[in-house]
Amino acid sequence: MNIKITKCHGSGNDFLIIDEISDAYQFTEDERAEIAKTLCNRASSLGADGILFVMPSQVADARMRVFNADGSEASMCGNGIRCVARYVCELLQVEEAMIETMKANLEVKNETDIYPDIPTYLVEISPVSFQTKDLPLEVESTTLINEKIPGLNKDLLFTALAVPNSHLITLVDKAVLDSDIQETISKYVNGPNEYFPDGVNVSFVSILEKGSIYVRTYERGVGFTNACGTAMSASTLVSILNGFNEKNTYVDVYNNGGKVRCYVHHQNDQYRIDLIGNATYVYRADVSFEWDTIENYAVTNKIYFEEEAVQYKKLQQEAKQYVENHLK
Repeated sequence: MNIKITKCHGSGNDFLIIDEISDAYQFTEDERAEIAKTLCNRASSLGADGILFVMPSQVADARMRVFNADGSEASMCGNGIRCVARYVCELLQVEEAMIETMKANLEVKNETDIYPDIPTYLVEISPVSFQTKDLPLEVESTTLINEKIPGLNKDLLFTALAVPNSHLITLVDKAVLDSDIQETISKYVNGPNEYFPDGVNVSFVSILEKGSIYVRTYERGVGFTNACGTAMSASTLVSILNGFNEKNTYVDVYNNGGKVRCYVHHQNDQYRIDLIGNATYVYRADVSFEWDTIENYAVTNKIYFEEEAVQYKKLQQEAKQYVENHLK
């Protein structure tokens, strides 16, 4: 089989886009999972955090399905949908589009560059729910906002929310970030455990200064990533609930892959979050394989987007320096 891919990233969270609008590929569900596990393997010649299948939609301009590197499917991906936003807008030659995801149809649009000459897109992150049943989280209360989970840690205060991916978030200082606490908790709640039957994304968040936070995320189905878009959106909301930032203002969100900007709307007791950040292309290539020996796939005609890489490297360096100067 022969397929075309576009490697892209949002805040260093990298993906392989497979376009099923321009090319009518026919994949079974098992084949989608197998493609993700094989092509995303970091030991292979490609490697990525996941696959973004861009598909025709009956209710929107395009449909996005996200398969993690372990073959599992995610209901949404904030960094991934920015990449899909760029791909679809350029494909359809429009500035705005509607993308169908597993839980909602989301607005996306081309936005003012977050950094010079870096393609930037705004994507809607919604719906937002604090109901524990929506994660799901098995505790006695219907919500968990700034509360302890004794079985996880005796000191940290956690907030659980779905956006719609499930997230467990806690505010910490540099000493906690430098410890192995996040890794220990994350591996536990994403294995057999009494709280999260389906696993959960775990983010440790530090307040850098008013209007700026740092987020590090252990992503369900992936592990530690450079960034997780829905996690950065959810973390921004948690920083607002804790009084460190404000609704209806921009918050700069720094991560190991760079930075994004989030804006939390609050109306009629409902939250909606704008996630604004890069959608950077790395390369395009052709991939060929036989299903019974897919691990022996071949990559040809790889064309790099070198200028985009140079500009994003500059953003990363500035973001890293800012975090080092402000993280305490």
